[in-house]
Amino acid sequence: MKRTYRKMIMLTVTAVLLGAVVRLFYGEEQITYAQNVSAADLLSFEPQAGAGAVPSYAMLHKGGASDRDNANRQQAFESRANAYSGASPDASLEIRTEPSGEKALYWLSEAGWVEWKVDVPETGAYRLEIDYLPVKGSYSNIVRGLMIDGSIPFKEAEQFTLERYWKDAKFPYDKNAIGQEVRPVQTEIEGARSAFVASYDVSSTPLEFQLTKGVHTIRLIGGKEPVALTKLRWSSPETIPAYEEYKQAHPDTAAQTWYEVVEAERYSQKSNIAVQTNYFSEPHISPDPKGRIVYNVLGGDRWRTPGDWVEWTIEVPDDGWYDIDLKFYQGFRRGLQAYRTVMLDGKVPFREMLHYAIPANDNFQIRSLQDEHGNPFQFYLTKGKHTLRLVADASLTKPAVIALQHALQELDALDRSIRLITGNYGQGAGATKQNLDTLRTWNLQKSDPGIDDKLRSIIARFQQAAAFVDGLNQNKSDLTTAIDVAVDNLQAMAAYVNDIPNRMTDFATIQSHIVSWLPTLSNQSVMLDYIVVRSPDAQTGLKEPTSLSRIPYMLGNFARTFYMTYDTRKQNKREAITVWVQRGRDYAELLREMVDRDFTPNTGIEVNINLMPNPNQLILSNASGEQPDVALGVSMETPVDYAMRGAVADLKKFPGFQEVYDRFNPGAMRSFAYDGGTYALPEVQNFQVLFYRTDIFDRLKLKVPDTWDDVYELLPSLQEKGMTMYVPTKNFLPYLFQNGADLYSADGLRNNLGSEQALAGFEQWTNLYTKYYLPLEAPAFLNHFRDGDMPVGIADFNMYVQLMVAAPEITGHWKIARVPGMKQKNGEVVRWTDQSVSAAVIMEKSGKQEQAWEFMQWWTSKQTQVQYGNDIESLYGLEYRWNTANLQAMKSLSWPAEDLKTIVEQGRWVKNVPYVPGYYFLAREMDFAWNSAVLTGKPPKEALESAEVSLQREMLRRQEDFGIAKDANLRVPIIDRPFDGEVRRQ
Repeated sequence: MKRTYRKMIMLTVTAVLLGAVVRLFYGEEQITYAQNVSAADLLSFEPQAGAGAVPSYAMLHKGGASDRDNANRQQAFESRANAYSGASPDASLEIRTEPSGEKALYWLSEAGWVEWKVDVPETGAYRLEIDYLPVKGSYSNIVRGLMIDGSIPFKEAEQFTLERYWKDAKFPYDKNAIGQEVRPVQTEIEGARSAFVASYDVSSTPLEFQLTKGVHTIRLIGGKEPVALTKLRWSSPETIPAYEEYKQAHPDTAAQTWYEVVEAERYSQKSNIAVQTNYFSEPHISPDPKGRIVYNVLGGDRWRTPGDWVEWTIEVPDDGWYDIDLKFYQGFRRGLQAYRTVMLDGKVPFREMLHYAIPANDNFQIRSLQDEHGNPFQFYLTKGKHTLRLVADASLTKPAVIALQHALQELDALDRSIRLITGNYGQGAGATKQNLDTLRTWNLQKSDPGIDDKLRSIIARFQQAAAFVDGLNQNKSDLTTAIDVAVDNLQAMAAYVNDIPNRMTDFATIQSHIVSWLPTLSNQSVMLDYIVVRSPDAQTGLKEPTSLSRIPYMLGNFARTFYMTYDTRKQNKREAITVWVQRGRDYAELLREMVDRDFTPNTGIEVNINLMPNPNQLILSNASGEQPDVALGVSMETPVDYAMRGAVADLKKFPGFQEVYDRFNPGAMRSFAYDGGTYALPEVQNFQVLFYRTDIFDRLKLKVPDTWDDVYELLPSLQEKGMTMYVPTKNFLPYLFQNGADLYSADGLRNNLGSEQALAGFEQWTNLYTKYYLPLEAPAFLNHFRDGDMPVGIADFNMYVQLMVAAPEITGHWKIARVPGMKQKNGEVVRWTDQSVSAAVIMEKSGKQEQAWEFMQWWTSKQTQVQYGNDIESLYGLEYRWNTANLQAMKSLSWPAEDLKTIVEQGRWVKNVPYVPGYYFLAREMDFAWNSAVLTGKPPKEALESAEVSLQREMLRRQEDFGIAKDANLRVPIIDRPFDGEVRRQ
């Protein structure tokens, strides 16, 4: 019996182990998800009405096919751009004759509008094709909006893109001193273009406009970048044949046995500089990097935005049918397919190539473009060259995005409704909403008889969206898992409705989780290694990586580490100056290229450029005597901190200092001044501005606040609608500065926190949270701004870039304005803010200070900063915008004109904190004071007095450490007027 029992246990264990092995090598059992929810079912609701609300293209078409009106073919017609019927004065128009003899309308501003009268011959659906010429000088695509007869036909017409074409400036790529490839800058492919008005976020084919017979007014609205227009062409939607029809329309000609591998990084052109090559190392990757950095793949997270495309040139030896294989990795979004629309020679060959699904995987795999049964599609190509274009496409997922956004809006409306009933306003929408009266019993059905129906509607919408997404992908994803958790929570609420007031934070949690996963539906990331074009019978012998093949590959890479050089410092030249860069490798490589191309040939000074991954390396190297000559990218407080210890050079002693000083804002330079010296130059700067949602402000008829009094008037209007404003919690400087306080005495030996002005600023700061109930926490203002529950807030340059790059759904619906200020008796509004900067310093122990100063002069010059800013943005996209501190160079970079005007105006009011011995206690003590006043209710005066005493004690201690006499004068720069462009001599 015991033997039988042991045998059963052994058999059970063996079965479990075998099952584990099978799952390890073959994956888990595939679950089939029935796609029983259609796009029409998902969008079967009325969108929320409101002033200026425009329905989405997907809502109007309910996910239907775009061929609905193709049975009735209309006539095509066109308008010449120079024959416009009206324009706004701010459009800045010129008519020029092109070399071809054609007249073009140059729209030289980003603002205004231009309109044309068109006579439509027949009623029907039309698509619009625009012939245009990008105006050279920017790295951004052109954005315009479209109105027909005074109204926007659908949301996607508010903003459409006319693309610039790009390519790598050189191929093969250059290599640095240790054999690593250096990615080149991007160069624009100039020339006339033609593009349909399209949005791959909602449709794989050009957008269609319903026009009735007769005269209509077509208006284009300025959005971004100047452009030259030649023609506006209207035509009927084209019918794209099904695959079987496509096969029947071409001869049954077999190509000879042949194949060609097209490396993905060898593309011919692309639509966005953000789509970049990358490096990857694993078995059978092509080409194999062999331990070096080799840019051998394309895309990934840098090729995810709907509408971004890449094009390759392929050449086949014969007329005939060919298969197309992709070697791809698509593991960026667990469980979700990615989509590409495939075009050959500028056209989609058959319907199955619209939003073609690329499955999720865990490793690179080689797969033909094939149908759902695994049968490869074949493409008829004539002998010679052809173009293959892959376009990122999110149109299939748009119905789910709209449905989820609608469900979140309903949930937010329910949240606000319950808070109005219970009087629980917490600390503002989108923040940590507190539950009040937890022991009170509620009867919500009596106060809101429809609450059960509202909950059921929200639950049903979430369930439909999850079922649609799972059916689309035939897989479970992180998004639908988050939706399932939300549904469970809402069902628990529905079971005990009267307990909801005590669970209000659950609403915020549900919204936060779903909002954080929602962008994964629109992001269409795919990484390509290569493309194979082959005859159907060709055997390529190309291999995919396996677990076993990785073992010798990793061992080979490990062996290379014993003899390969990975540190550029080993290539340093003894006679050269050494520059350490505290930034990423890509920044340093571009700087090295510019030095070799420009600085060294013109000055004869050799430069060694090395990375400084850890800022502590600088002080350790200085102590050891192996310091660099120049350090770039150091934090704002570091120069004066080192100057107190005699570790960095005073730049005032160098010739031409004042000319260099005049390149920068004196309010920013204040942080680099100490005891009469200046110890650094700024490289890049931050800025603070007011962000606001124009659509929400227009809908609610709100005024953009210009002063803090305007803010106090605005807050009740927002809060009664469940909204609020974001103000950074820990930044006290604007309030003190705007109330006329300065942090330290002019000699830098005492703090001024005990002054009446400082107390007024401190009370204003804390009152925002104790009196006006601004949120105490809002760790992700970007998400709340996109969601609309914080439609206004103060933020910085990082927020600006994030909105430009990561929030396409609200493009055109937000603007920036100057920071609210304090109105003075003379009517002037004082808007002082701080502006963090990164610094460039020369080390005091350097034996090559004169050469280092020449490098600093060159590096901070207008010409160098403009070139570097343009090149870094062309390499990596808008998210790498170089926000230079050189005031003239900043005006030459590709900022939108209106935004640049706001940033420059706010920049006049920069007043940075000066650094004196003991400065590091200031932020700490003000943080303690804020906590005491806001969280514990301590009177502001007492809280600030405690900070004053503690800070002064530390300042005296540090003054004694540095041997500073009691009657010394550290000469803190006084900034009492906004910067007017005239630098007061230091």
